[in-house]
Amino acid sequence: MPTDRLVAARGLLKTHFGYDDFRTGQADAVTSILSGRDTLVVLPTGGGKSVCYQVPALLSSGLTVVVSPLISLMKDQVDALRRRGLPATFINSTLTPAEASDRMVAARRGELKLLYLAPERFEGGRTAERLREAGVSLLAVDEAHCISEWGHDFRPSYRRVRQIRRALGEPPTVALTATATPAVRDDIARQLGLASPTVVVAGFDRANLRYHVLPTRNAAEKDAALVSLLRGQKEGVAVVYASTRRAVEAVAQTLRRARVKAAAYHAGLDDDRRRAVQDAFMKEDVRAIVATSAFGMGIDKPNVRLVVHHAMPGTLEAYYQEAGRAGRDGRHGECVLLHMYPDRFTHEYFIKAAHPTRDAVQRTWALLQKDARRGAVTLEPEALAARLPKAIGERSVGAALRLLVKVGALRDAASTGSRVQVRLLATPARIREELAATDPLAVGVLRALWRAVGARLEEGATVDLAGIPPGLGSPMQLEAMLARLQARQFVQWERAGNDAALERPDATVDELGIDWEAIEARRAGDLAKLDAVQKYAYLKDCRRLFVLRYFGDPAARGRTRCAGCDNCLGDQAPFR
Repeated sequence: MPTDRLVAARGLLKTHFGYDDFRTGQADAVTSILSGRDTLVVLPTGGGKSVCYQVPALLSSGLTVVVSPLISLMKDQVDALRRRGLPATFINSTLTPAEASDRMVAARRGELKLLYLAPERFEGGRTAERLREAGVSLLAVDEAHCISEWGHDFRPSYRRVRQIRRALGEPPTVALTATATPAVRDDIARQLGLASPTVVVAGFDRANLRYHVLPTRNAAEKDAALVSLLRGQKEGVAVVYASTRRAVEAVAQTLRRARVKAAAYHAGLDDDRRRAVQDAFMKEDVRAIVATSAFGMGIDKPNVRLVVHHAMPGTLEAYYQEAGRAGRDGRHGECVLLHMYPDRFTHEYFIKAAHPTRDAVQRTWALLQKDARRGAVTLEPEALAARLPKAIGERSVGAALRLLVKVGALRDAASTGSRVQVRLLATPARIREELAATDPLAVGVLRALWRAVGARLEEGATVDLAGIPPGLGSPMQLEAMLARLQARQFVQWERAGNDAALERPDATVDELGIDWEAIEARRAGDLAKLDAVQKYAYLKDCRRLFVLRYFGDPAARGRTRCAGCDNCLGDQAPFR
């Protein structure tokens, strides 16, 4: 790459981000991207992954599309860019169809440099088609470990990214992650179809962070330790991770009772509440945020001085990424794991549910075959699980359904059409009267449904949302609107059963070609990751070096101790 382009990149870095030069690994990544090469970037949390594609985006002539897994991540990134005066936005489910359409028009007019979307946004092909017309110069895949079944946070929706890349015209692609072991790196490159990518791996060792484990015998002892940690915090803010939404709410309540200003944050909150909590945390109106792991992925809050895991995470990858929210300003950060052996049981349950047994798949398939013969198939895990033995829970049924889709026994939900059963609970006149002023879009949607099926809507009719004019919203957005209308008792709706959902209705489970050995290997792999966290918790040697060796970082070679973990600090450790 010509030297002048790297000089220009450094100039933009200084002008827009305030840094004199790139950090370790960033210059190599930027050089590769500006040369048009596919690139795989593995930088630690806080290492500045986003700069690796944001600076090249500003130098390119076209649009950079960023695939991102979470609404909170998109908001954080876009807010930070817009504060710097950079032309960036996102399109996700928090927007109205009109807002989303306006932003897409802006992208096609060349008014944007960066556009953030979730992979689900590309369902149906229209989004990719419109973006291809806009001219995509770079595809950035953030949190790229989500594409690998061997990664710690596999998301099936990320498997669409390879097809998204093709639909966008195979633009140069950069995949970015903070938590990929060597095996996961190889899998990311393979799944994305990266062509001989430049691989940039910078050190995982963040010397400003100290790692601690506090053993606890019961929940009360754990809560007392947490309150003590937060009361002892003299500066900055804290992030507390809990394993479930229920635990998040309980821990936040415990802290508030102890007069610690704390707020809960998880996916169960509505958009307005999530935004309010995020804003309060950024403004430091609350001292501690209690969250599930979804919080903070990419959040730009530099003065987090303390990260506490109220329960053991399921993988070292997750622990490293979440603990890495501390000290992003380069100053000290304390990372504390409150450990109790029974925390392991929750993860074992989730692991077993994620990889269904032959019995769970066989029973689920038999139930679907029975329903298909009656012409009333439902693919809702909760409804199916209610008709199966208690030992086969909703999560196992959901995993069984995903497996049956994968082997071609079921049609994917996206390919069965977006068929819903809708019935009006109020007269059209009353609906128009009550919603015309406050929610004209909802009136437009109901008018389109009426045009599709006529007066049958009053008795209940099946409608394919994919046939509704696209200006009113995607099928996903239309379902969200129907849910709101149902909450106000204007309509009743549910996803329609699909008697054609079974592609091989007469096949036995043994005839479906399921690779049971591969399923068992993934289950064993997930349990091995859990064992690594357990080993970390009971470790008597250096915790930092244990993590570095796990990620294959050569910085661990020849070292036996550090100055930044409780085991190496001994009596000088602050939390004992």
